[in-house]
Amino acid sequence: SYLPWFEIYYKLLNTLADYLSKQQENDLNDVLNSLYDLPVPKPFTPVNLSVVGVLYSPLSERNLTEYFVAVDINNMLQLYASMLHERRIIITSSKLSTLTACVHGAAALLFPMYWQHIFIPVLPPHLLDYCCAPMPYFVGVHLSLLERVRSRSLEDVVILNVDTNTLESPFDDLHNLPGDVVSSLKSKLKKQSTATGSGVARAFLRAQAALFGSYRDALRYKPGEPITFCEESFVNHRSSTMKNFLSMAVNLQLFKQFIDGRLAKLNAGRGFTDVFEEEITEGGFCGSEYCWTCLSISCIIFICHVLMQHTGSMSEQNKVRPPN
Repeated sequence: SYLPWFEIYYKLLNTLADYLSKQQENDLNDVLNSLYDLPVPKPFTPVNLSVVGVLYSPLSERNLTEYFVAVDINNMLQLYASMLHERRIIITSSKLSTLTACVHGAAALLFPMYWQHIFIPVLPPHLLDYCCAPMPYFVGVHLSLLERVRSRSLEDVVILNVDTNTLESPFDDLHNLPGDVVSSLKSKLKKQSTATGSGVARAFLRAQAALFGSYRDALRYKPGEPITFCEESFVNHRSSTMKNFLSMAVNLQLFKQFIDGRLAKLNAGRGFTDVFEEEITEGGFCGSEYCWTCLSISCIIFICHVLMQHTGSMSEQNKVRPPN
């Protein structure tokens, strides 16, 4: 499958193997039929299979665990910062399974945002010229091909060698991130309780909420008009170190795509919530006293739509009609 749902496939295959070993063919067929009839869910949307009573999710903890084990915290933070600057990034390893896990694991740390540029977990030999592309990319290259890549004219490329746990970068992107956010993230990653995929994901989710959670403060709403996002307000109300980072971040494609997605849902009158929004609220990263939750804003829009429709309907009813 082209879908990077590693955890769900592991769980499904284990479940099916268990049914086979116990010769529970009816249960096996029920699961397969349920999967066949089930539409492909949207990203990060849980899928409930009542036949087996297990909640499956495309969120993969296995990749993050392998990534965390293979790469030390400092290199992980450096690469995270490079992703937030949308650099040209290469991850290399001699083992394809490790390479795939590390590329997907690293990219998952951007949640709720997504890498918006070239993304190839395992770059085939005939596409090595992609590493010379002038735009941002995030690719995995097998170690046997790395020298061929280096022989090309690479400029400003970040390279993480998973086998040797070394990172080469012409940038100091981590220095551009607010120090308090980096210190808190590093502290959480050093705790033993974080040494699993879910623990790593939660630590980086908190960092993402600290960096971008105040987007709620910059939402602007006027009755009868769409909700908009004010970049100036988003940048200026923060501390000086955070302001410098956000001044750069508002131009990132991954951030623009995130804001566009949030505004589209709000202006369609659909309330939404996810673990990112919950983290913002729990961490207090939305600082304005006038900050509305996304659900509240969408409710207001919905009520306005209803009122406008009701007013229009009443106007039609109250029109004076000519006699027959």
